[in-house]
Amino acid sequence: MNKKNKKIESSLFPDLKIEAKYRSIDLFAGIGGIRLGFDRAFEDNIETVFVSEWDEHAQKTYAENFNDGLKISGDITKISNEEIPAFDICLAGFPCQAFSLAGKRMGFDDDYKGMSRGTLYAEVVRICEAHKPKVIFCENVKGLTMHDKGRTFKVILGSLEDLGYEVYYKVLNSKDFGVPQNRERIYIVAFRKDIDSSKFEFPESYGKKTVLKNIIEKKPVSVKYYLSSVYLNTLIQHKARHAAKGNGFGYEIREMDSIAGAIVCGGMGRERNLIVDNRLTDFTPVTNIKGQVNREFVRKMTPREWARLQGFPDTFKLSLADTHLYKQFGNSVTVPVIEAIARNIKEVLDNAERK
Repeated sequence: MNKKNKKIESSLFPDLKIEAKYRSIDLFAGIGGIRLGFDRAFEDNIETVFVSEWDEHAQKTYAENFNDGLKISGDITKISNEEIPAFDICLAGFPCQAFSLAGKRMGFDDDYKGMSRGTLYAEVVRICEAHKPKVIFCENVKGLTMHDKGRTFKVILGSLEDLGYEVYYKVLNSKDFGVPQNRERIYIVAFRKDIDSSKFEFPESYGKKTVLKNIIEKKPVSVKYYLSSVYLNTLIQHKARHAAKGNGFGYEIREMDSIAGAIVCGGMGRERNLIVDNRLTDFTPVTNIKGQVNREFVRKMTPREWARLQGFPDTFKLSLADTHLYKQFGNSVTVPVIEAIARNIKEVLDNAERK
């Protein structure tokens, strides 16, 4: 049944539930960036049946944007395998901060397949070992491949292979997928070995190239995003001190025809992605600042602009305070990259269904 017929049948029989072809779970869900990419790629063919995210602020943003009535579970370590419904696809943007390996893949009484039980990635292995989904999808920082001289990544790949999966991985850059952000991340796709995944490939690019002027707010933004003259001067002096020592650390003003540096975990990086926006006409401060609003028109990007850097649509609701939103988008994923990979995953799964 095609998508059009599904909609017709749903309208004729409103109480009839059209069952999706694939069921997914969303672990370490954040604000739902990975799910959004898969929803776009699979359309009506995917249904999320379980969500886990411990941060209460991220839960609020997630629930506001995925109004499907699903209860968002908190600490995944307290969720048993039996509490999780059957699923075909595991989505897991597991936190890199929590990584702790037990050393070798065997040897410690309290480790789990070579990983400390406190390692949140071990929860992905635990759940997938019990449920044996068709696909496991993971995303993490590029540095994961080099952590502990590569031993961490080797353990991750080995754990998936031991579960009976064919594993593919690649570092991709968000700037090649229609957003103006230089953000490299490692993507891992594991297919259960009874599924022929020999033709799976990671996409090289998706969408057209963009620059910052393509995602900047069309209307002038609040004066609160403009730096104070005192703070701007502090950044200038700080950068000069580092430059004198031969270090490259410091604030950076991005040209409108260029792209942003990576917005990073925890919402940091705002000062590394400043822009000049000369549309401000009223320099009266609306927050408590030292000095006055700078007259060089230097400002931070807004949370909505950060959302666009990650490829989130403007329909994505941003209701929380800016502090939370910067953190959430810094911790999130680039949606168009996820969507492009998910399309290729869907092709493999659909081909397997036809055989």
